[in-house]
Amino acid sequence: MTSPDLPEVSTDPDRHVLGEPGAPVTIVEYGDLECPHSRDAEPVLRRLVEESGGRVRLVWRHFPLFQVHPHALAAALAAEAAGAHGQFWPMQQLLFAHQDALTDDDLVGYARELGLDPEQIVGAPADRYARSVQTDYESGIELDVPGTPTLVVDGVPYQGRITLEDLRAVVDTP
Repeated sequence: MTSPDLPEVSTDPDRHVLGEPGAPVTIVEYGDLECPHSRDAEPVLRRLVEESGGRVRLVWRHFPLFQVHPHALAAALAAEAAGAHGQFWPMQQLLFAHQDALTDDDLVGYARELGLDPEQIVGAPADRYARSVQTDYESGIELDVPGTPTLVVDGVPYQGRITLEDLRAVVDTP
């Protein structure tokens, strides 16, 4: 039995969807919230979804490169905690915007900015989302994800630069 204050922890691989849930084209992104390349891909992917007329949805999966990015795992846990309160995408944008400030104190500040209980975003309360992040990470390992961001379009690994023009060409191809 769970406490009414603690939402269920989901490991559903499609728990973070931007766009129409039933869109005919699905792009899965394996990303790292401390990765500058993942940050640079975010506005391109967001625009692709927004301008697709409901044809494209983006599914985020965590792939924290903790060996290279020391705050990636804490950022992923904070994003999951925010996501449990319907604030995953706003938290993702804040974390990308402030990649140089991802300490626990910084994460607490972002929680406040989003109107979330800051005590639920870091430390032991956020650790309860570790299984969700681990599930995403393990699915990336199974797919031999080489780094971040890695995109999979309708089950096919995307090769090439992440540009709006290139992605439109892929998703508009029947």
